[in-house]
Amino acid sequence: MPRAIPFRRLFLAGLTALLADAVGFAVLMLIDIPVIRGLAVAASAGVAVLIFTNLVFLPVMLSYTGVSTAAASRSLRAGKRHPLATLLVPFTRRTPACIAVSLAAVLLAGGLLVAQHLKIGDLDPGAPELRADSRYNRDNAYIASHYGLSTDQFAVIVKTRPGGVNEYRTLMEMDNLEQVLRDVDGVQTTQSISGVSRRNTAAGFEGDPRWMTISRDPFISTDAVNNAYVANPELVNGARSVAPVIAYLADHKAKTLQQVVKAVEGFAAQHGTATLQFLPAAGNAGIEAATNIAVEKANRMMLVLVYAAVIALCFVTFRNWRAVAVAVVPLLITSILCEALMVALGIGVKVATLPVTALGVGIGVDYALYLVSIQLALQRQGATLEEAYREALGFTGKVIALIGVTLAVSVVTWAWSPIKFQADMGVLLTFMFVWNMVGALVLIPALSHFLLQRAPAGRANCAHAMAD
Repeated sequence: MPRAIPFRRLFLAGLTALLADAVGFAVLMLIDIPVIRGLAVAASAGVAVLIFTNLVFLPVMLSYTGVSTAAASRSLRAGKRHPLATLLVPFTRRTPACIAVSLAAVLLAGGLLVAQHLKIGDLDPGAPELRADSRYNRDNAYIASHYGLSTDQFAVIVKTRPGGVNEYRTLMEMDNLEQVLRDVDGVQTTQSISGVSRRNTAAGFEGDPRWMTISRDPFISTDAVNNAYVANPELVNGARSVAPVIAYLADHKAKTLQQVVKAVEGFAAQHGTATLQFLPAAGNAGIEAATNIAVEKANRMMLVLVYAAVIALCFVTFRNWRAVAVAVVPLLITSILCEALMVALGIGVKVATLPVTALGVGIGVDYALYLVSIQLALQRQGATLEEAYREALGFTGKVIALIGVTLAVSVVTWAWSPIKFQADMGVLLTFMFVWNMVGALVLIPALSHFLLQRAPAGRANCAHAMAD
């Protein structure tokens, strides 16, 4: 007869699992990107509601509806002869455990090696929301390659005192910045009030090409800028204190944006003063570059905070570092393999894919919490590791497998979506859901063989409570 598992033990595991989900989303609020913060708030609120519905409302409903004796007996009989037991219980023994841990170590090493090449931002030209073969991206690529025009614009804001844009020095510095940007690989052409004023100056002298220059005479340069403002008001403000230098890019790939940002920052450091500033960045490509910088800063910090929170919650639940290691190591391996998969599929870390890791860690730890909690409870009641894992598997194994498969099936269909970032998220989430499930079912018994062969000592009253 399987040993009894008290509701309080399942409640603690369930509460910790849902808190881990909430924390995984809450950490996203630290990222300085409004759309991700909005997602984090909505998801955290949803998980908070689940804490009430799953842990309070459902038990209360069951207290009224009850479970029939036949259903309870059938569940116990099915647990004792669970089909997964024959396959997974041997991993509690030395030889299979060594094989599983060794294979996991090889996957971890390979994943770390490949993940070193993970990039930030979009890795393909065209609209990132659409596939490369979509009509819009094909048309955009044709126009960019045949006409030297692009929808990817990176604007550097030149800021000076009122009327300062009319001055020779400001116009020359803007002209120098254009030259620097045109030398950057991936920049097709540039535009600013400086270049337009050159043409206007020549036009004021009967189109003589010798006058196609920036004049040192303040009256001539002011007249050229004023005429340019009439035809191109988007290139300078009315106070003549702000003017953009616009670079038209061949694409918005992460590498292209990084090169442009580096060139602008280098120029600003050398030529910027207290009265003349070069501020990146505006334009759709500039916003993309700023987003990539924010994502790059937040990526590792988010992972560290998510894992720190999960480890703390697991320690509160298990009160033993060995049990925490057994629960967290499969998660860590899956996260690294997910980054390796992103490299293999040419997916960069960006706004659409950044939440995937936090979601995978928060939901992935659920499997380990339920399985290890019951396994430890049974071991503390006197069961051997093999007996405890067999009964834990019968008690929650089918539920873990059902949850993993259900989650994977629900998102795998996204992979065929015409919206590229949805397809990318579908592939990554499916991978994380499946591998977190496999890792929990295979690595938990294998790691337990080395770390939890004997039940870790717990508080006496806690151990007695579990036997109630």
